[in-house]
Amino acid sequence: MEVKTSLLDNMIGVGDMVLLEPLTADSFLENLRNRFDHNEIYTYIGSVVISLNPYRSLPIYTPDKVEEYRNRNFYELSPHIYALADEAYRSLRDQDKDQCILITGESGAGKTEASKLVMSYVAAVCGKGQEVNKVKEQLLQSNPVLEAFGNAKTVRNDNSSRFGKYMDIEFDFKGDPLGGVISNYLLEKSRVVKQPRGERNFHIFYQLLSGASDETLKKLKLERDFSKYNYLSLDSAAVNGLDDAANFRTVRNAMQIVGFMEDELHSVLELVAAVLKLGNIEFKHESRCNGIDESRIKDKNDLKEMCELLGIEQSVLERAFSYRTVEAKLEKMSTTLNVAQAYCARDALAKNLYSRLFSWLVTRINESIKAQTKARHKVMGVLDIYGFEIFEDGDNSFEQFVINYCNEKLQQIFIELTLREEQEEYVREGIEWTNIEYFNNAIICDLIENNQNGILAMLDEECLRPGTVTDETFLDKLNTICGEHQHFESRLSKNSKFLTDHSLPHNCFRIQHYAGKVLYRVEGFVDKNNDLLYRDLSQAMFKANHNLMKQLFPEGNPAKVNLKRPPTAGFQFKASVGTLMKNLQTKNPNYIRCIKPNDKKTPHIFTDSLVRHQVSYLGLMENVRVRRAGYAFRQPYEPCLERYKMLCRRTWPHWRGPAREGVEVLMGDLQVPHEEFSYGRSKIFIRNPRTLFFLEERRRQCLRDLATLIQKIYRGWKCCSRFLLLKKSQVVVAAWYRRYAQQKKYQQIKSATTVVQSYTRGWQARKLLRELKYQKKCEKAATTIAAYWHGTQARMELRRLKQEVRNKHAVTVIWAYWQGTQARRELRQLKEAARNKHAVSVIWAGWQGTKARRELRRLKEEARRRHAVAVIWAYWKGLKVRREYRKFFRANAGKKIYNFAIQRIAQKYFLGLKSSLPSMSPIDKSWPVRPYVFLDGVHSELRRIFHLWRCKKYRSEFTSEKKAVFEEKLEASELFKDKKTLYPSSVNQPFKGDYLEISKNPKYQKLSSTVDEKVLLADVVNKINRANGKGTARIFLLTKKNFILADQKTGQVKASVPLPDVTSVSVSTQSDGFFALKLREGSASAVKGDFLLSSEHLIELITKLHHVGVTAADQEQLNVDISDEFLVQFKQDKVCVKFIQTPPKNGNGASCKRRNNRLLEVSVPLTV
Repeated sequence: MEVKTSLLDNMIGVGDMVLLEPLTADSFLENLRNRFDHNEIYTYIGSVVISLNPYRSLPIYTPDKVEEYRNRNFYELSPHIYALADEAYRSLRDQDKDQCILITGESGAGKTEASKLVMSYVAAVCGKGQEVNKVKEQLLQSNPVLEAFGNAKTVRNDNSSRFGKYMDIEFDFKGDPLGGVISNYLLEKSRVVKQPRGERNFHIFYQLLSGASDETLKKLKLERDFSKYNYLSLDSAAVNGLDDAANFRTVRNAMQIVGFMEDELHSVLELVAAVLKLGNIEFKHESRCNGIDESRIKDKNDLKEMCELLGIEQSVLERAFSYRTVEAKLEKMSTTLNVAQAYCARDALAKNLYSRLFSWLVTRINESIKAQTKARHKVMGVLDIYGFEIFEDGDNSFEQFVINYCNEKLQQIFIELTLREEQEEYVREGIEWTNIEYFNNAIICDLIENNQNGILAMLDEECLRPGTVTDETFLDKLNTICGEHQHFESRLSKNSKFLTDHSLPHNCFRIQHYAGKVLYRVEGFVDKNNDLLYRDLSQAMFKANHNLMKQLFPEGNPAKVNLKRPPTAGFQFKASVGTLMKNLQTKNPNYIRCIKPNDKKTPHIFTDSLVRHQVSYLGLMENVRVRRAGYAFRQPYEPCLERYKMLCRRTWPHWRGPAREGVEVLMGDLQVPHEEFSYGRSKIFIRNPRTLFFLEERRRQCLRDLATLIQKIYRGWKCCSRFLLLKKSQVVVAAWYRRYAQQKKYQQIKSATTVVQSYTRGWQARKLLRELKYQKKCEKAATTIAAYWHGTQARMELRRLKQEVRNKHAVTVIWAYWQGTQARRELRQLKEAARNKHAVSVIWAGWQGTKARRELRRLKEEARRRHAVAVIWAYWKGLKVRREYRKFFRANAGKKIYNFAIQRIAQKYFLGLKSSLPSMSPIDKSWPVRPYVFLDGVHSELRRIFHLWRCKKYRSEFTSEKKAVFEEKLEASELFKDKKTLYPSSVNQPFKGDYLEISKNPKYQKLSSTVDEKVLLADVVNKINRANGKGTARIFLLTKKNFILADQKTGQVKASVPLPDVTSVSVSTQSDGFFALKLREGSASAVKGDFLLSSEHLIELITKLHHVGVTAADQEQLNVDISDEFLVQFKQDKVCVKFIQTPPKNGNGASCKRRNNRLLEVSVPLTV
């Protein structure tokens, strides 16, 4: 049974501010603080959701929470952003009403996160399907892209949106998303060139420098050091909790999912790099002979690199930075730019380039996520726009002015739509409508946007008029026209009461907005509103060969020169706000008011003054008063009767009539005054919260009484049930005992009967046995007599046949002897002829040998004589030398001469060996030739020692990783050398292991988190289907204990098999990549049978599998079977896999086909 809860159950504080009693600013803040301290960050004001930023993760956004709020009434559960998202989605789907969700609040209040939560909830509860999931993924992935290019770190928020975003999500009639359209408003492009202290530029600059590869940075001509770029602030370049490198990979992946092509992505990064390079261009002062000051570029290296990125001629852009061309009808005039003007032109180009790139990104995303069908769609809009901004130091400029103007318009439409919704509900329910007085800020909107006397109109008029135009002239115009307006204040206005107001400087004006007074400094209003880019720079950008530049700068086309002044920034923003307001008025609004609890971005801190200020300018108290002006609480009759029916005996426990009549009976029985409530057509309206709290208190008392009654009835039922159980147990025990006694008596009778039957059957059996034995003896005697007779007959026939055989044999023997005699005679004749021929050959060979030996003895004698002469001559020469030098040497001179000669020979040998040593490669078997015979042993020993030393040096250069790779290569050689044709091509390929970079790739982050051990190999394999022989891509992960097969697209694990369950692996002898993993029979992994796979890294995969089996002590060694035909177990059937060689066709890869139910045939192309 489903348990129904209510907003009023277990409530911390008051969940709906409409029910707050008493309603004061202090009680309002105290209620928010109480709920915030208990992690209740959401509170209602009727159908409006107040959201406080907790600055930490809370467990309230889980899939279980999504299911809890799905298809539930808005007030049925405690306040949550999911309740508002579900109410909007169901109204769109079921009632065919277009919805819009307006999210407002100041920077750091959590607007961006709130919009993400709304979109993620809608994506979770809408339909499923491949196409629907693709649309949802593209819509969700557009957020990281826009955040990278449009968000920045500020002093208030580490991920502050510096632009306004409105997204229309389009749905079909079933409620499934079809696509979307994004609109952006007023990107803060001044941040590109200058950031306040403690803040950063847009995220994409830091993400690119931190996360891009070295190769990418080299192509973009960038360095990782932030200090190299003038446009990047260094005091807050690193942000705690923000990983720019990981975010860059996320942004690249998101852009690919949204639909950006690789060349488009590279073009975008080139423009980002060009903006960084543009900031490094510096100018120097130079005076011409005519006294005119002009500027020149100091270092042209950055200009050159920027021009190479954009494909612009360097001279064209250099001239555009130094000169400005002014056109008026048929006249052209060039003027030089001084250093200050050159810097302004550079910054203007940087701002325009980045701003137009951002607008192009939004347009490109819209092309990808737009709905493909042209039929009418249901639309849900999500508005995430900057909140009201008031800087305490009075440094509010043009940006704050237009932001606050937008918030004035949103407040106006909020009040109008809230009152309209309240009035429509009263009319729909038949309740008398009472006019509600409220502050109408239309007068403030008119002050700003009036086409004649509005501030924006006067600012445009001032920018367009000829002559000298400054911020002071604009302020003078405001003082003249708006000086008497009740919401405009200035020291120089016609209102004399501000002349002595020292809090109002002379160069400022003050507007009293609905959220309070705001002081604006007019400095920069005119320049920011003009937002002009020199035509020379636009034309230079248009001439670029870059893919995007002609789209970003169409006004630079010389063929389409337009002398008309472009619209101002204020005019464009006013038109965008007007379009947005018209769009919102056609939809049913839903509001989320975001509040920042403190300025420290720290959890558990609630600053009263800060929250009170936000409550004030968001108009939350006024919103509560509007809701309570009529009736504070309303509820349909059915849930009201269901909740309070126990308070009246006539409605408890079941009311059989209509729900309205039951509520009327209930209210009459409780004696609630009639002025405290009214009956509508489908709801009851309660005027005062005290009446609701009275009903709740009575309900709590009644629930306690009902709980006591239920306990009493339960205890009585429990005792009665126990007595009945004991009684039933006694009957069962008695029945079982009687059954046991009867069974025992029956067994005794049965046993006696069995004994009598056995004795009777034994006597009958013995009698029958005697009869059978006698009959058998008679049959045996007759058989013996017949056998003797048949034997006699057979012997007589045998003797007759033997005599015939002897006669035939005698004739055969005589004929054989005759044939043998004839053959021996012929043989003797042939031998005699052969002996005669052999004798002649032997005599001739003996004569030739005698002659050769005589000649050999003569040559030897001659050689001996020559040697003797040489020896005698050598002894004679030595004797002469010794006699001549004997007087100079002692008796042992011969030994010294010998040693001296030996030393000189050894020295010469070693020096020669040093210059002729072989290479340091252990496989080089060359060695110098031995010069002397007596050095034979030393020569061999030195060769052995050099080889050992060379091997030691080679081993010392090995790292543990390199050693492991060589061990795997050696193991692969032992397994596949001369056995597998594919092996030689794998020898020079290093074993990489992790081919997917699974730990770094965000696409496989979910899969990587499921693997606890180190991944030895990660690759994509094809799993072969037995039905048709086709392959399905799977991710193959190998660890020390198991291997895992996962889906390549989703990363979902399909199979995880422990390695001890793998008994062997089978491969062919050919050059294919097919292999079969055979599992142990009876194991849990073998339920679906073996795995037939194919891989491009077959040698490495099987080597690592085998190596893990060899090194693991708790599992058997893996057997590798190499054969062109093997069996694979598929569930209950065994299938033969046969490899055949075929001539190469269009493709060079092996293919698998199913021949029959028992045969898969793999065709391997012949290798040339």
